[in-house]
Amino acid sequence: MKFNQYKELLQEVKLKIQHAQIRTVMAANSQMLLLYWQLGNYILANQQTNGWGAKIIPQLSLDLKRAFPTIKGFSSRNLLYMKQFAESYPYSIIDAFVKIELQIKADSNVSQHLFVQLLQTKNNQFLIAQQPVAKLEDTTHAISQQAVAKLRTEEESSFEELFLQSILARISWSHHIVLMDKEVHLGKRFWYMLNSLEHGNSRNVLAMQIESGLYERQVSNKKTSNFVHTLPPIQSNYANYLLKDPYIFDFVQAKEKADERNIEEQLASHITKFLLELGQGFAFIGRQIHFEIGGDDFYADLLFYHTRLHCYVVVELKARPFEPGDASQLNFYVNVVNDKLKVTKDNDTIGLLLCKGKNEVIAEYALKGYNNAIGISDYQISKAIPEELKSLLPQVEDIENEFKEKV
Repeated sequence: MKFNQYKELLQEVKLKIQHAQIRTVMAANSQMLLLYWQLGNYILANQQTNGWGAKIIPQLSLDLKRAFPTIKGFSSRNLLYMKQFAESYPYSIIDAFVKIELQIKADSNVSQHLFVQLLQTKNNQFLIAQQPVAKLEDTTHAISQQAVAKLRTEEESSFEELFLQSILARISWSHHIVLMDKEVHLGKRFWYMLNSLEHGNSRNVLAMQIESGLYERQVSNKKTSNFVHTLPPIQSNYANYLLKDPYIFDFVQAKEKADERNIEEQLASHITKFLLELGQGFAFIGRQIHFEIGGDDFYADLLFYHTRLHCYVVVELKARPFEPGDASQLNFYVNVVNDKLKVTKDNDTIGLLLCKGKNEVIAEYALKGYNNAIGISDYQISKAIPEELKSLLPQVEDIENEFKEKV
């Protein structure tokens, strides 16, 4: 590494940071992200053109901390993330993000997951073009240095404007770190960004969603429902988009012999987590909702109201695989809710059957002929601890006594 080259890089980075400070960059999330993206590109460009190795990162970190002691974020680890950030999102990808988001905004019926297929970096579907600035440097023999500097400034301004327009500038840095650590596919990252913005998800919720494969469960997995035949197109598309398969209730601990009532009680007692897994828009009405029909008593497992679909949602739980008669039972409760609770401003009630596994062919046959909208999904819960292992585990009292003895 040539010392003079490094001094030039360091000086350029310092000037960039000072300029950012003047514009109160560090106080604005989008401007901070732009700065991080620019620093990442500086590191990438110099490593590629000057052959600098990994040692440049800790040295740059040390010098930036000395130059800007009151500013956090210049650790070696964070600089490596900045490099990865720039590497993940070159100009062509950012441009694609902006165009795709504009298409989604222009057509509310556009299904976001279709664009995920467009954001591939493999099979030459998305060739990352050489940066325009780099192209300029190849033509320095034909134009003056002053003209090159002017063009470079114009190009950088164009890059900044595009970046600030993109979804990248609206996601927090901690969200970006989660995405870089946990999701490689750029299209899925884009979907998780959109989903986080729409629902206001924290970084912890984002991490949990990626780990549980939310994109696959909500978007790419095949859904079992009759929504397309029973709901208007706009409602059908959105209801099908909301439906997950499987649902994951990892906060529910099943007994050795799980039953619907026990699972239902735990879901109701962890209603915040339950609603988070169901998705935005679900309002909890109650459990074991009583209806008297023809002199007999009936109880719907769980009842919700969806604020965007403007309809009631009846949820029935089965602690076993799906059986054809389950669809008939749920259809009965949907009819009852439509008759007893639904008012003029409400749309027709939707039924959701959650079961411990299903045969897709049987489930699809079971839904044919119903006029009510019904969806069928699997759900997963935490596995119960076998009785023979429970005796081997320390009891709470034993742990407390051991702790007291050590203290």
